[in-house]
Amino acid sequence: MEYKDYYKTLEVEKSASQDDIKKSYRRLARKYHPDKNQGNPKSEEKFKELQEAYEVLRDAAKRQKYDQLGANWNQYQHAGGGANDFGRWAQQGAGSEYRTASFDEVFGDSGGFSDFFRSFFGGAAGNSESFGGTRRRRTSGYRSIKGSDYQAEVRLTLADAFRGSSAVLDVNEQKIKVNIKPGVRDGQVLRVKGKGAPSPTGGESGDLLLKISVFNNTPFTTEGNDLRLAVTTDLYTAMLGGKLTVDAIDKPISVTLPRETSIGKTLRLKGQGMPVYGKADERGDLYLKINVALPKGLTVEEVNLFEKLAALRR
Repeated sequence: MEYKDYYKTLEVEKSASQDDIKKSYRRLARKYHPDKNQGNPKSEEKFKELQEAYEVLRDAAKRQKYDQLGANWNQYQHAGGGANDFGRWAQQGAGSEYRTASFDEVFGDSGGFSDFFRSFFGGAAGNSESFGGTRRRRTSGYRSIKGSDYQAEVRLTLADAFRGSSAVLDVNEQKIKVNIKPGVRDGQVLRVKGKGAPSPTGGESGDLLLKISVFNNTPFTTEGNDLRLAVTTDLYTAMLGGKLTVDAIDKPISVTLPRETSIGKTLRLKGQGMPVYGKADERGDLYLKINVALPKGLTVEEVNLFEKLAALRR
């Protein structure tokens, strides 16, 4: 049986970085995706080969084991053996650098992989074969492989995050509309089931992972579901008390300031913050930090009144 070169399948060098492997896989997966090549069995087979190769090389530990096993395979082929005898050959010590292990230790269940993969790492489906001297369980079939996840980023304003939004994404040359509930946070990752890569074995498709980036172009600062806002009032309202109109994130709100409100005092407005994601009737709070603007350009009469007030306070 011919050795499968997963590096060649993904069109990368053996020294390629994990990032290079991912980029090459995505490029080739788009090219050979079944949705773009309907009715083309060669493209479908190529897509399955890409999925198998990426399943092995995307994981550093699996990749290292594959490289080690590949070196021993080449040594054994030179000795004139066949694929099904590789496990016995490794057990006898011909591959001195190889640590014997069961197939399941190395790669888990072989569901949906090629005959090469199963023969190379432990025997064909339905048989109880040995791999390096360790027996593996008998099974009547193999589990399906879930397709890979896709990732995308959605950029929203804080106002969009407050009221909820929708986005149309071009994922693998497909238009996907995603509805985003109110209260989504910056950095939150949303999972859209079944909108990732299709399974190479006819199983469950992967998911689409959306990372949310919230652009805050408002005077508010966010702390979880709470909002904070600095507001300014005049000296007289701060001293005597009175009404202050504040532009909250969704509407104007009238706030009553108590007498002798000091500079820097914080008022809490319950339920006037951001919505709690996924809970339509819950919201955080709005915290107002009060600044006081001192009067300027005093008239002679105003100066006299302040002097009288100062004298009364002495």
